[in-house]
Formats: sequence, C-alpha cells, structure tokens
Amino acid sequence: MFSEKISTRATKRPELEKAVTLARELRTSGVRVTLVVHEHKRLGRGIELATLAEDLKASVGLEFLTGELQGSHDPSGVVFTVLAALSGMEREYIRDRTLEGHESARKRGKSIGGASVTDDGMLAMALHLRDQEMSLRDIAARLVITKGAKKGQHPSPATVMRMLREHDEATAAASQAAAQ
Repeated sequence: MFSEKISTRATKRPELEKAVTLARELRTSGVRVTLVVHEHKRLGRGIELATLAEDLKASVGLEFLTGELQGSHDPSGVVFTVLAALSGMEREYIRDRTLEGHESARKRGKSIGGASVTDDGMLAMALHLRDQEMSLRDIAARLVITKGAKKGQHPSPATVMRMLREHDEATAAASQAAAQ
C-alpha cells in the first residue's frame, strides 16, 4: 500500500512512482496487476492522467474506488481517455470560478485569506534580524505572533518573506514618489 498527500500538480510524486514501478515489475513476472486508487483525481487530471494511463496501458489495470470513474478501467480505452480529458477541463473550470470569486470579493471590499498575524513590532524585529544577515527560517523562529488564534506561535518563513517583500515594495514606491 502506498500513501501520498501531495497535490496532483506536484512534479515529483515519489510514492506514485514507487507504486507504478512495483506494478510494472510484478507485471513482467507474469502477475496480473491492478493499481487501485481512491479516486482518479488522486492520480492526476487531464493530460497528467492520460499520460500515466498511456504509460500503464497493456501492462497494468486501473480501479477507482470512488468518483466519476468508479470501477475497473483499461487505461488504453477511449472512454477512459475522454473521461481523463474531462477531469482536466473540470480543474480549469474550478480554478477559473475560484479566481472570479476572489475578484468579486475584492471588488466588494472583502479580503482573501486568513487574518494577518504580522504587526509593526514584528516587522521592525524582522528588518533588524535581516540586517544581521539571518535566514528567513531563523528570523521566523525568533519572531512571535502577538495576536489572534496563533498568539504565541512563530510565523512561517513564507509569512516573514511576504512581510519583508511588502515592506521593501512600499519603501521603494515611497522613495520613487519622493524623487518625482
């Protein structure tokens, strides 16, 4: 049994690669092999799923426990290929609708994402630590969130990077405006 909690968008999926390699090895020894997956979306969507199916065809069967493709499938079948393409279109549709929703919320004055965990004191400390040439990970480990549900925890390095980048952009814009 192989388990992986990585997005189907990831370029490297080590557990999936191990499962496919094992399935091929078993198949070459004459054993009938079926790769059983919770849902087709866990293998990939659209072109990724069609590419994987092409790699598996004639050697390994596929079975999906849930979803639109529930049941056993021959990866080389036309029906499977069409359904794989439709699932790719579904991903694009969901992405487009999400972006439209975010834009609509912004126009109504709503913010997207969680509450901010940074404040002016945290920014001042982060700038001081950056001046000492500390890494983002080390800076994040020294900062402490002072408000909200995450009070007492450390911000992520990504949060620190975003906070510093926003500060640098605002400073550059202010300097440029003053020069004009």
